[in-house]
Amino acid sequence: MMTHKMYINGQYTDSTSRELIEVVNPSTEEVISKIYKGTEEDANKAIDAAYEAQKKWEKVPSVERGKVVRKLGNQIKEKRERFVQLLMEEQGKSKDQAEGEIDTAIEYFYYMSEWARRIEGEIIPSDQPNENIFLYKRPIGVVAGIVPWNFPMFILARKVATALITGCSIVLKPSQQTPNTAAEFTKIIADMKELPAGVYNFITGTGSTIGTAMASNPKVGIVTMTGSVPAGTKVMEAAAKNITKVNLELGGKAPAIVTKNANLDVAVKSIKTSRLTNAGQACTNAERVYVHEDVAEEFIKKITQEMSNVKIGNPLTDEDVEMGPLVSKERLETVEKMVENAVRQGAEIQTGGKRLEKEKGYFYEPTVLLNVTQDMEIMQEEVFGPVLPIMTYKDLDKAIELGNDSKYGLSSSIYTDNIHEAMKAANELKFGETFVNRENFEAMQGYHAGMRQSGLGGADGKHGVEDFLVTQVVYMEYNKDFS
Repeated sequence: MMTHKMYINGQYTDSTSRELIEVVNPSTEEVISKIYKGTEEDANKAIDAAYEAQKKWEKVPSVERGKVVRKLGNQIKEKRERFVQLLMEEQGKSKDQAEGEIDTAIEYFYYMSEWARRIEGEIIPSDQPNENIFLYKRPIGVVAGIVPWNFPMFILARKVATALITGCSIVLKPSQQTPNTAAEFTKIIADMKELPAGVYNFITGTGSTIGTAMASNPKVGIVTMTGSVPAGTKVMEAAAKNITKVNLELGGKAPAIVTKNANLDVAVKSIKTSRLTNAGQACTNAERVYVHEDVAEEFIKKITQEMSNVKIGNPLTDEDVEMGPLVSKERLETVEKMVENAVRQGAEIQTGGKRLEKEKGYFYEPTVLLNVTQDMEIMQEEVFGPVLPIMTYKDLDKAIELGNDSKYGLSSSIYTDNIHEAMKAANELKFGETFVNRENFEAMQGYHAGMRQSGLGGADGKHGVEDFLVTQVVYMEYNKDFS
């Protein structure tokens, strides 16, 4: 069984604690690897290395940095099948979703490599004679990247590729539940002579220890974390000590509005995909549905049939698996408890509603709940599992009001063939993303950001690159009469 070492300043190393954390396959409940339980001392060593390396890395021409970033994409592509297998094993994704994540990670490195010649400053007119104002974009410095368990390779790419192309160095901490893909990526880094030691560092451990240590270190320029609201709050508190910039993508409770003018087949297919992708464990997943009462009966019949027919199993051993397990026993128990609470409050189970009867694994049936009310926990708190509560409404204003009634503000969607309804919803839904007649998943050239407790800052596209840069303005006076 593999025990993954940390990678600091170009060298593999043990943790100062010598303690180990077991990594479990959620389909079989078997221990598949171990990682070191890192300490604050480990985190500080990695940050020190990144701090010194970044001074040299930012001086490398951006076009050369771009070549390195593109090569990383090529190297992942060469080992694509290995990454797919690791992802299915450690996180429980179905094969097609695992392949999709790895392919997206590859494309993300390619996309970010193309920013080598696109990071631009400005020249601004001065109020004074014989003066030019130059606005430069500089790397923010050391990036502390905290990666979640639900998309361990895609979000690694989002953080690493953006850091490297902008001239930053990075200290990467994967989730303790899914570190194996990140450890495999680190092997690629270790073999790359083009990347100076210390520019990329890999440390493992718990978020409460490593995340806090990174966020509170004064040498860190930005903490970019994808995770839960409680974890994000702790990061902000630790970063506040040094006024360190934070970039946070946190939870979501995405509403999906289905109007009486919707193509119900499109709505059903897209909402099913949005709800069951990664077994419902994605911040952008459709978490609650508001369907017009005129089409509710037909929609509920169709979505119930689709959710009932999903093939669930171990993606490594079972054929044609559409949905794998939840990531852990704790996640399974949380989803189970939330459904039980909803039923006690009056909700009705249309389909699903219980653990899948398997000897091993953290499997939960795709579930549809009816007779729910807006004040129920199931409609207000993030489930992060394959559970879909459905309410009906009479007019679009009310549906939008209910959709906006949330402490979260990451993603939302509307299904309608009426352009006026679509535009009204797009203008009035208070979410960072609104998807019209399609499943909830963002594009790398767009901008992925939330409102309210869903986070600060964002990722992807030119605006995501901007978050890893700082602005320097130079006021340059000159003598017009020189000779």
